[in-house]
Amino acid sequence: MQLSSNEHNNFSLERFESMLKTNSVLFFDSEEFEEIVHHYLENGKIALAKKATKLGLEQHPSSTNLKLFQIEMYIFENKLDIADELLDELHQLEQSNEEIYIQKANIFSRRDMHKEAITLLEQALEITADEADVLSLLGMEYLFLEDYENAKLYFMRCLEEDEEDYSALYNIIYCFEFLDEYEAAIDYLNDFLNKNPYCEVAWHQIGKQYYELKDYKKALAAFDFAIISDDRFIGAYLEKGRVLEKLKRYEEAIESYSITLGLDDPTSYALLRIGKCYEKLGNAEMAIQFYTKCVEEDSLLDKGWIAITDFYIKNKQFQKALYYIEKAINIDSENVLYWKRYAKINNKLNLFEEAEVGFRKALELGNYELESWLTRGDILTNLGEFEAAVNNFNQSLEFYPEHAEIEYRLSGLYFTLNENDKGAFHLKNALKSEPEFLMIIEELFPQVYQMPAVVEIIKQHKNPSL
Repeated sequence: MQLSSNEHNNFSLERFESMLKTNSVLFFDSEEFEEIVHHYLENGKIALAKKATKLGLEQHPSSTNLKLFQIEMYIFENKLDIADELLDELHQLEQSNEEIYIQKANIFSRRDMHKEAITLLEQALEITADEADVLSLLGMEYLFLEDYENAKLYFMRCLEEDEEDYSALYNIIYCFEFLDEYEAAIDYLNDFLNKNPYCEVAWHQIGKQYYELKDYKKALAAFDFAIISDDRFIGAYLEKGRVLEKLKRYEEAIESYSITLGLDDPTSYALLRIGKCYEKLGNAEMAIQFYTKCVEEDSLLDKGWIAITDFYIKNKQFQKALYYIEKAINIDSENVLYWKRYAKINNKLNLFEEAEVGFRKALELGNYELESWLTRGDILTNLGEFEAAVNNFNQSLEFYPEHAEIEYRLSGLYFTLNENDKGAFHLKNALKSEPEFLMIIEELFPQVYQMPAVVEIIKQHKNPSL
């Protein structure tokens, strides 16, 4: 459905849009309608594409291509039964039209019937004049089935048809990576580069494989070749910076990241990495400057806020750390990493009620680390919120059953609440698994540690024959 010329296409579009505005009816031949529909679909103007298809079929009811456009839009709207029925009707009239098989396969794919889709695409492959498109669709179906070997083979065939099909190249490498076949990926890319020595995408990909294999010198050389092939290739400069960081060549990494800032709008990733490099070099002023630029560029990038916060935590400037993590929470209150830091900073500042809130929010958001349960429970205990502390530790046992550090704390709390049977139960459990952690009771619950009932249980554990 290639357009005959831009001028002809523009003229047809102008006439069509003029017709819509004036409610007049103008005649277009079927190819003109096809070009108009194709234009609207390419530009995401679905409503206009549907309108053009409807009017086109009114003037050319037997046009197969317009019917296929109509079917494509039904599939896009997930009206699969209607699309399926129309395809069956078309198939009876035209059994050698590969687009019918492709759209039918698309319906099967939407229904997660990928093997059936593959069967139809193989039939389309036998009759199509454009094998590359069908090979690409077959590769995608095998990806849906997580059959990476077959997917890889079809994308390779696709690339053989069109050596500039970089999406196929990316998919091939994705398959190699998923199969952990980094060296095989390098061999394949080297063969490809022998025929296409200035393909920046291939050099970039081979560099990434060497990076995964921790062969940083070869990775660096590959990214340099990618830059030689295209000195405006931002991805290559970013990856080169990453390698230079691994080699602890921070000044050079900063230079590589900085080049990207002049090639396009600054990326928050580059600004963050420059900040990290300055921090490694001990240049605190420049590190903070770039971390600040990073969050100004992208306030939703949690790594930027975390970098600023962690910088101040490391330097024991907890008030400044708290200021920035509170700003981050105001932007994204559902980020568990923010709440964990908020809790730890407030704990350092002896703001225990705020710290407890932070740990509680982190737990509510799915951070079930043992440290979070223990620290929150200890804070509640120190605040005299014994019942809440018990609830906290009982919940934690669902994730860490019979864990001694939890059992000792529960024992101390139950004895404190005069629920001695429960206290004894948890103390015995704890002593069975980790007797050396008895100091938890001694440190956190010194009065409980002196209780006669507790002393007796400890004595019985040490001398079971008594």
